[in-house]
Amino acid sequence: MPSRIDATFARARAENRAVLVTYVMAGDPDPETSLEVLKALPGAGADILEFGLPFTDPMADGPAIQAAGLRALKAGQGVAGTLDLVRRFRAENDGTPIVLMGYFNPIHTYGVERFLDDAVAAGVDGLIVVDLPPEEDSELCLPALAKGLAFIRLATPTTDERRLPAVLANTAGFVYYVSITGITGTATPDFGKVSEAVARIRRHTDLPVVVGFGVKTGAHAAAIAKGADGVVVGSALVDTLVRSLDSEGRPQPGTVPAVAELVRELASGVRAGGVGRAA
Repeated sequence: MPSRIDATFARARAENRAVLVTYVMAGDPDPETSLEVLKALPGAGADILEFGLPFTDPMADGPAIQAAGLRALKAGQGVAGTLDLVRRFRAENDGTPIVLMGYFNPIHTYGVERFLDDAVAAGVDGLIVVDLPPEEDSELCLPALAKGLAFIRLATPTTDERRLPAVLANTAGFVYYVSITGITGTATPDFGKVSEAVARIRRHTDLPVVVGFGVKTGAHAAAIAKGADGVVVGSALVDTLVRSLDSEGRPQPGTVPAVAELVRELASGVRAGGVGRAA
């Protein structure tokens, strides 16, 4: 049986399109609202869901996701609570892949073996842990792969030809190309350079290559989709959620619909962009 991630990319290739990967923070602005947002994303057009693990020091993330993590932590969100939200999501949706994205410290504190077992049981499909380089694969990457979890690695504009083979060595699911030099949500990528970078990565791997960081609109998504297997959007969704909250930071009736509406726009852009790799 193919994994949920593999099946999703295969289905998108059959439809001659890229996939849309959406990121939201677990527990933002509170656990129940974040679960309702997560549930709404597939119906709005999201193909793969990244669910953020809140952490106090998210060094790769910009102001929007940093603030989201702090809101989630203030609301009491942790690793156990995040896995419980995934479990509750899976009770209604067994087909959409979920990738947990975060940092190693909360996982280490929870306990690696316990975390992996609980993640598999909850229905997690993959992990993106941005502060574990290939030299530390024995810490989490290899044990995750042994449990059947995809370990998804990031490549960046500064990942040169010498470094790329190490980055790709134990990567599974897909390769996440960071389209800008810097943190999330702070700049718009140069779409021409992104296409060139994706083509360079593809010379080294048959894995799908998705592109994130700086994608904010349907037009951005369409431009990226022309040369990549997938498009990731996170900060723009988090910003949309924040704008829907009241002055006390509480969700309103329009919170979930606002996020879903942006996802529909992004999904339309991804589908209009076509696909960068034939079936």
